[in-house]
Amino acid sequence: MEKTIWSKSDSLMQRSLPDSICQLIEGKAYKHEYNALRGSEIFIFDDCVLKITSSNGEDEGIVRIMKWLEGKIPAPKVIAFEKDKVSQYLLMSKVPGKTACDDSFLSHPAELLDFLSKALKTLWSVDVSDCPRIRDVDVLLSKAKYNVENNLADMDNVEPDTYGKDGFENPQALLNWLYDNKPGFEPVLSHGDFCLSNVLIENGKLSGFIDLGETGVGDKWRDIALLYRSLRHNSGGYYGGKVYPDINPDMLFDALGIAPDRNKLRFYTLLDELF
Repeated sequence: MEKTIWSKSDSLMQRSLPDSICQLIEGKAYKHEYNALRGSEIFIFDDCVLKITSSNGEDEGIVRIMKWLEGKIPAPKVIAFEKDKVSQYLLMSKVPGKTACDDSFLSHPAELLDFLSKALKTLWSVDVSDCPRIRDVDVLLSKAKYNVENNLADMDNVEPDTYGKDGFENPQALLNWLYDNKPGFEPVLSHGDFCLSNVLIENGKLSGFIDLGETGVGDKWRDIALLYRSLRHNSGGYYGGKVYPDINPDMLFDALGIAPDRNKLRFYTLLDELF
């Protein structure tokens, strides 16, 4: 949607915003986005971002982890947070830069992989002894179980071989396999959705991580698996764009200086299919 100047009578904002939020954004130009998959509305201003979600969402937990992260990693800062009976309103600072899936980065794979490996290690270097949020495999499996039992598992955005003849019969069968194949736990500060679109770069440096809804103490291989998949999708034209034949996702392991754990890569990729 084209940029519009927001005011209390703006037809795009047919809602009663908290006064504290209104005072901070009134009169500013913005771009409006709607994420149907996550049921959230995003209003992007020049210097801040307003996220509006259902009141039964997890934004209060996200606010806690965002405040805990201040000074530890580059990430949005909480400006204001309000909640009413219908919605939650999170106003946060805007992270500058371009996403790592920008053509200018995908066209230089060696530099991109070096950058991404350093970004992962930035997360892993954080002391998580007092982290207020846990996202270990048991927490994730509990959420996956809830999604399966309530028919909330997204069936429209899955890998082509997850279900069907050569895959699992249905989400319940996948969930059963995940419970039977729980891997060991290597705790680090995990982003939780480490894909190229959630890592921003400016002037050749990491400017910040965004979309912190799953951030907390988690297994390092969850981030590696989702980044590996993101590299495969972005380099292979999965999103209807350009193909980058010089990018081999296995280059990630050379950049990290570790051997790939194919079992954990498969486990966390499949686990993500239930969210």
